[in-house]
Amino acid sequence: MSSSKFRLAALGVVAGVVVAASVLVTGARAAPLAAYPNPAPVTGSTGAHDPAVVKAGNGTYLLLTTGNNLPIRTSRDRVNWQNAGVVWPNGASWTTAYTNGSRNLWAPDISFRNGQFYLYYSASTFGSQRSAIFLATSPTGAAGSWTHRGLVIESSGSVNFNAIDPNLVVDSAGQWWLSFGSFWTGIKAVRLDPATGMRSASDTAIRALAQRQTANGAIEAPFVYAHGGFYYLFVAFDLCCRGATSTYRVMVGRSTSPTGPYTDRAGTALTSGGGTEILAGHGSIHGPGHPAVVADNGQDVLFYHYYADNGAARLGINLLGWDSSGWPFVI
Repeated sequence: MSSSKFRLAALGVVAGVVVAASVLVTGARAAPLAAYPNPAPVTGSTGAHDPAVVKAGNGTYLLLTTGNNLPIRTSRDRVNWQNAGVVWPNGASWTTAYTNGSRNLWAPDISFRNGQFYLYYSASTFGSQRSAIFLATSPTGAAGSWTHRGLVIESSGSVNFNAIDPNLVVDSAGQWWLSFGSFWTGIKAVRLDPATGMRSASDTAIRALAQRQTANGAIEAPFVYAHGGFYYLFVAFDLCCRGATSTYRVMVGRSTSPTGPYTDRAGTALTSGGGTEILAGHGSIHGPGHPAVVADNGQDVLFYHYYADNGAARLGINLLGWDSSGWPFVI
């Protein structure tokens, strides 16, 4: 979200689901397609902003999105999605100082660690740098089961970043990192304490991962994903939340460290405006962005949101392929 965002995503591939058959076949491709593919068909409750997905131990997918009190959806097959309540049925009073009293919370990031679900999410208002990222945990991920753990990081006019759009990555050494950021000086990362999920007390450095020098600094929605010995930083360039006129597009760079330096395919540093485009608007798919990648049954699945011709936000899901040089492309 650019200081307030709305995003989404999802895809579906399961044995016996005919709509995904062609995706399963093309999933073996070793080179990108000549044109961007459409998202895979999804059904049910598929209007969503800023999606985040995790697969529970029982095989159920949990999809959390931007919205009042953080809506939850579930699926058994990544195709059909059903409403399943909200994270905070009784509201989240600790966030209202950042939302001007609104219940609208942004850009959740969900994962399963240490035997429980971890949820990072942000609170702000559109265009404001008065923002905060909070942590909650749950043993089940179900509506109303979440415990508020506290404020992780906040921003204001006294700093050069915006504390929204969190994403947790655990590196190969077991260290936890939280990336975040929107506009201003771009994407940042801080170290977390794996024992608590909160910000490290011994390492408080704020590390720069990516920044635009053009387009009014329009970069946000980071997601770090480990693959093949690299960490890939997926981000959204340009503008969200304008319906069919949205210009979001998905960019990527990579590094051997979760904290960078990240470079694109041409070798340009992401801190110098670099980024390799892997998905952009095409046909009736407008402004795809807010990427998230999930490893599932030997496949790498890209979740994102896009806008239909009528301006409605939709859940988008595709598989990712990897070319011979180790760069991702959308299938």
